[in-house]
Amino acid sequence: MNAHDRNLPGSPADLAVVHYGDGEFVVLKPGRYVACAVSGVKIPLEALRYWSAPLQEAYAGPAESLARWKETQT
Repeated sequence: MNAHDRNLPGSPADLAVVHYGDGEFVVLKPGRYVACAVSGVKIPLEALRYWSAPLQEAYAGPAESLARWKETQT
């Protein structure tokens, strides 16, 4: 099953449930996107490059990732 399959459960705009690991992620519930934990932007799974395994959060880009890291360091 991949993002191009038409037989995904629910609507094609479903939010995926993902487990974030070190260097990889596992899709627990199929969907087309995850939400950025900082900005709320929808991130297509095929474009997901930034996340935090300890916080189990996805980020839209390096700026959001850095912003969250700074928040957790204070």
